[in-house]
Amino acid sequence: MYDLDEVQQDFVRVEGDQRDAHLLIEGIHCAACVWLIERSMMRMPGVFSANVNMAGKRLHLRWDDTRVKLSALIRRLSEIGYAGVPYDPETAEGAMKKSNRSLLFRLFFAGFTMMNLNLIAIALYTGADRGQFVSFFQWMAFALATPTLLYSGFPFFKGAWGGLRNARLTMDLPIALGLTVTYAYSAYATLNGMTQIYFDTVTNLTFVILIGRYLEGMFRHQAVAATNRLMDLQPRVATVIREGEEKVVSVRAIQLGERVLVKPGSKIAMDGLVCEGQSSVDESMLSGESMPVKKQVGDTVAAGTLNGSGMLMLEVRALAQESTLAKIIRLVEEAQSSKAPIQRISDSIVPWFVLITLLFSGVTFFLWSSDFELALMAATSVLIITCPCALGMATPMSIAVASGLGAKHGILVKNGEVLETLSNVTHFIFDKTGTLTEGKMRVEQVLVTEGMNADDVMPVAASVERYSEHGVANAIVRWADDRKLPYRNITVHEFHATAGAGVTAVIGNHSVVIGTAGWLVKCSIVLKQELLEPLSVLESQARTCVHMAIAGEHVAVIVLADTLRKDALALVNTLREAGIEMTLLSGDRRPVVEAVAKQLGGIKVIAEVLPQDKDRVIQQLQQQGECVAMVGDGVNDAPALIRANVGIALGSGTDVSVESADIVLMQNELDKVRQATILSRRTLRTIRQNIGLSFVYNIIMIPLAMSAHVTPLMAALTMPISSLLVIGNAARIRNLFKE
Repeated sequence: MYDLDEVQQDFVRVEGDQRDAHLLIEGIHCAACVWLIERSMMRMPGVFSANVNMAGKRLHLRWDDTRVKLSALIRRLSEIGYAGVPYDPETAEGAMKKSNRSLLFRLFFAGFTMMNLNLIAIALYTGADRGQFVSFFQWMAFALATPTLLYSGFPFFKGAWGGLRNARLTMDLPIALGLTVTYAYSAYATLNGMTQIYFDTVTNLTFVILIGRYLEGMFRHQAVAATNRLMDLQPRVATVIREGEEKVVSVRAIQLGERVLVKPGSKIAMDGLVCEGQSSVDESMLSGESMPVKKQVGDTVAAGTLNGSGMLMLEVRALAQESTLAKIIRLVEEAQSSKAPIQRISDSIVPWFVLITLLFSGVTFFLWSSDFELALMAATSVLIITCPCALGMATPMSIAVASGLGAKHGILVKNGEVLETLSNVTHFIFDKTGTLTEGKMRVEQVLVTEGMNADDVMPVAASVERYSEHGVANAIVRWADDRKLPYRNITVHEFHATAGAGVTAVIGNHSVVIGTAGWLVKCSIVLKQELLEPLSVLESQARTCVHMAIAGEHVAVIVLADTLRKDALALVNTLREAGIEMTLLSGDRRPVVEAVAKQLGGIKVIAEVLPQDKDRVIQQLQQQGECVAMVGDGVNDAPALIRANVGIALGSGTDVSVESADIVLMQNELDKVRQATILSRRTLRTIRQNIGLSFVYNIIMIPLAMSAHVTPLMAALTMPISSLLVIGNAARIRNLFKE
């Protein structure tokens, strides 16, 4: 056993009284298992959510630690027949291999007895059932079938009993019933000297169903391989400097502030700050940028990136479970275990599926009761052939594959519902700065009042703006750095930023106000006409003009230029061809925004809006029946990203906008918006195809089984095929961007 205190520390995320953990579940093999686990967990007091990732056999739990403990949740899993252990990428692969090995042992044993029983069956069917050795052959068949049923068939009986004990009908129940009834009749026939026995059917069914489950597990694992490749990027160990010595330790044992040595050619194990050395780092796994990025003292690096030929000494800035890579993996896993609205169809049917199966089997036996042996075989075929597995996997498998593919291409989808919603979007709203434009603004010129020059006002502007995260602020600071202006020794007090408007501060005894013209007016600043006259021409050329006042006097206008992203026009044209409405929503001046819209071929413009206005614009569109997607990157976009049906944030944006969004584009390429839209539509189409496949399978095969046209062995062969078809169809999503 493991120490739960250590589990809480290493594997459970803590947010006040709320806990969040992933558990690896042994024994999940069908949709009914997922349904049983989720319903049982949600009935526990204090559990907020329980979502099973069937592809990865993982359970994502959120609960109130003051009402229920992790030990009670794990104990509850055990009571319903499933073993739950804390999920750890380092040990999960071993646990999966152990589970597969156990299944293979049962499979091989069933295969061995099946071959021998088939020889006996051939002998009985070719005349030995009328000779002096008939009893010997029957008892030999009994001796081979009994351990096969008890050992190889044990998972079916365990799952069936676990469901019955909790008043739930699982898909193991009809399988266990079919095997038991066939075995019991054959045992009865052997004891009473009857000639017709079906021990060979028992072993054949067990062997074929186990093969089906093994193949399903293998194909599911392959279908979501993209997530596993993400996990492989995270190094397991790192070289830490402790007490002046190099020690190789697990990344989980490394604490904040410790120093980690990264040797040439090694993967960087932790998010950190370079404190010694310099090198080039391949960050393509995060940014998509193929060229290595130069790193030196003061630069940040991310876990999973690849160091070049230099040596780096890092100061750890984030624990292994909170690194950028870990957050990406967590987002993908949560998306894979989430449910899309369309899944409500299958979720509402699965709980009743087993009951319907049992009823159909009973009706079939009654219909053919005049011929007991035929009735038994037909009823068993119905029990075996009807399966909600394909229906249950139709949605989660498609979402799992799509989420993994998206992550591989720098598109992080936070939940499955987003994929369905994005495919129905009718209106795209774009922020301007940093979204449709590069966001790398540069100071083009500085207009000042008579008697002043740029070197007088820009050190003051830079000293204030260095405390802001806005692109305008960064441009002003860069301009001052390039000219080596002495702004860092200026003491700034009472700094305050108002999103979408500007900043205020106090230097010495003078107030400093920097922002839009409206912001200065609101701060009781009288704007000077000599500074306003050139602005109409500049703004019509898509120049952004920032006003500055010192000690209540309007002293300067800082003119900044930004460039349109190279893929912005292509995206707008693609959306226009698809008949999707678009709006450019910005807090910038209308002439500037209209100039950008003109470069994009002309789209609707809403300018000079505050963050709450962006939120209100989206709300109004939604009230008009529009399904709205918002694409942005800044702090002032966060309310709009939350309000929109789908919020899409560029990975270069602030933490607030990334946390607020439903989709994060890690590679800062607008073309990823197009790819995300294509991915969502393909995923929804695949889900519908899979649901259709599962319905068609059952509509065709159940009547055939009830009419005694399907033998139990044929039923066992057919049952996993429906699941494999669904998995295979979902796996085709992986080829989407190769087409």
